[in-house]
Amino acid sequence: MAGKAFDTMPPLDWLRSFEAAARLSNFTAAAAELGLTQAAVSQHIRFLEERLKTRLFARLARGVALSPEGAAYLPHIQSAFATIGNSTNELFEPRAVQSVSIRVPISFAMLVLVPALPDLAKALPRVRLDLVTIHRPTDYDQPGSALDIRFGNGSFPGREADRLTIERLVPVAAPTLALGGDWTSLPLLLVAGAREMWAEWFAAAGLAGHSRRSHRFDSFVAALEAARTGAGALLGSRPLVDAALRDKALVRLSDFELSSPSGHFLTRPSSSRLSGAEQDFRRWLLSRIARVSG
Repeated sequence: MAGKAFDTMPPLDWLRSFEAAARLSNFTAAAAELGLTQAAVSQHIRFLEERLKTRLFARLARGVALSPEGAAYLPHIQSAFATIGNSTNELFEPRAVQSVSIRVPISFAMLVLVPALPDLAKALPRVRLDLVTIHRPTDYDQPGSALDIRFGNGSFPGREADRLTIERLVPVAAPTLALGGDWTSLPLLLVAGAREMWAEWFAAAGLAGHSRRSHRFDSFVAALEAARTGAGALLGSRPLVDAALRDKALVRLSDFELSSPSGHFLTRPSSSRLSGAEQDFRRWLLSRIARVSG
């Protein structure tokens, strides 16, 4: 049976002529694209139709039109050529620059990925990152890249997820503010959404909270910048604030950390296969996070 199936496989030059003629709706244009004569393309199509015992084109006064059978056949041929091309690039052109598109919350992009770009350039010099920052959860619903980083509890329907961070919340402030007396009287900077958890932190720490609230932000990275300027105390999300703590741009106001089940996850569709560059980026990011957090 295997030998019989092989015998029915048309020659690739016939299939290339068919694909070009079908896409351009013209034998002459297909011949120019392929570097052949119009007669050669016409002959390839005739041989292919005879092999398949099916009329693939209707000949018109100007150009050609696909028959229903030809229209059904075309996407399979184009998919096969695309697979051959992609496989050839991945296997035999490893030096070609490959783009990896990824959607990322702006806070994770600015505080984790951007500082890691020099390391990425050394580890994967032929990978170019195309970062799309996410501001609202609904942004993930738009068509986009296979990879994205999401904040949540790890349950993302239709997507596989690798955990990147385990969030721990700790109050932080600029060093000048921390020099004062009771820090709990400082203005509290708020972050809308899942991180608006001052009340939960005070309750878990066994401290009395207060209502002296200051500015409210729609992104953690904006609230972090406000904390750096001395605008108030921020409930810092570790590890996102770790660099600022190491640089002493911010200081901890308490030793108590509130652990959260939430965190950042690198996710991908359950039903699709990642490209070679996307797989390389995934492995690099998981390794990078493990090294830094370890």
